Amino acid sequence: MDFLSEITAAFVNFVWGPPLIILLVGGGLFFSLYSRLVPFRYIGHGISLLTGKHDKDSEDGQLTHSQALSAALAGTVGMGNISGVALAITAGGPGAVFWMWLTALLGVSTKFFTCSLGVMFRQKDANGELQGGPMYVIMEGLGKNWKPLAMLFAFAGLFGTIPSFQANQLTAAFREELIPENWISSPEMFNYIMAAIVTTLVAGVILGGLQRVAYVTSRLVPTMAITYLLMTLAVLFNHIGEIPALIGSIFTEAFNPKAISGGIIGVIIIGVSRGVFSNEAGIGTEVMAHGAAKTNEPIREGLVGMLGPIVDTLIICTCTALVILASGMWQGVEGVKGVELTMQVFGQELGLTGQILLAIQILFLAASTMFTYWYYGEKCFVFLWGESSRKYYKWFYLFMIIVGCIVTLDVVFNFMMGMYGLMAIPTMLSAFILAPKVKAAANIYFKKLAN
Repeated sequence: MDFLSEITAAFVNFVWGPPLIILLVGGGLFFSLYSRLVPFRYIGHGISLLTGKHDKDSEDGQLTHSQALSAALAGTVGMGNISGVALAITAGGPGAVFWMWLTALLGVSTKFFTCSLGVMFRQKDANGELQGGPMYVIMEGLGKNWKPLAMLFAFAGLFGTIPSFQANQLTAAFREELIPENWISSPEMFNYIMAAIVTTLVAGVILGGLQRVAYVTSRLVPTMAITYLLMTLAVLFNHIGEIPALIGSIFTEAFNPKAISGGIIGVIIIGVSRGVFSNEAGIGTEVMAHGAAKTNEPIREGLVGMLGPIVDTLIICTCTALVILASGMWQGVEGVKGVELTMQVFGQELGLTGQILLAIQILFLAASTMFTYWYYGEKCFVFLWGESSRKYYKWFYLFMIIVGCIVTLDVVFNFMMGMYGLMAIPTMLSAFILAPKVKAAANIYFKKLAN
């Protein structure tokens, strides 16, 4: 495992260098300025689209606006919010949270463009169903000469959306923090038992296809997100007087070159990479969910998609970060990171009840993410190997749950982060080139809206 840890660490460090940070942050800044901040000016309209009053059964697609957002949020609101934030703070200190915020703010514009393109350039598969995603945006919007770029996204997407991280952290939460130590005679055997349970749970949903995934996630995600927010607010209420100082430390540490090894560049890389791992802005996975939306207006889905970073990072991740910082435990616990740290924090602040409630959150949020990742991965798998290969993917996916329950956190997280970085390259490059088409469509849409 040490060898795998070293290899995956080298891989993620190579991918997440300054060029990729410039691509994501600079790209978000470009989209914000190029659109003249239009996405921010129409946040209210984006929210109104979720009510269903603009939905039409006659339009193409498989999911309503709210179902598409729920499916996309199921892939983002989950372990990235609970475990990813803890990993960011332990690696980069409070300053990493600032760069997560910046990534989310710029990600609003990025998602507006990428999700609009996901509907604008979608393609029917062999079953006659519309498929969207960066690989189809590239093939339909840029042409067949760009197919290598589409293949790069599909390959990275196939492995970047494996469920191993969620399975790993779910197993760790129960093994290390919830189940009494004397109940576990063999940690290895416990890992296999958890693998069997989680695999069975996920199989029961994904074998029912996209409609079952959308049905489950549209009910799970809002309920779990609201419950989790109430838990974090209960903790923060006990530290209400400390919150201004905690927020101040986030800003000061963001520009403190002594924050971690690597100085300010290290803090930026950690914050940006963990931010996009949480909200997926510019990565392209969310484009696959929004590309299935039941609408003939690409701009509408762009407005819905851009709400993701606001909900995911600016609200939920911020609450997690403040809870961890308020506890002070991120500095004083050796060798504890990820979901284990978050669970210990809630145990300290809310007692055993807090740990049990968080365990329930982890179970359902991790499961909802795994449901959505199956959909993303299958689309990449079929794009690479054709419709006839679809039947094999579910078994590959379920096997990767077992792998995640067994291998170490560092191996799983670094491998997925590296693949996330590779996905961003084709997603952002195609969005840059096709941005004028989104802007033209937006001008037409907002003129009609004003009339």
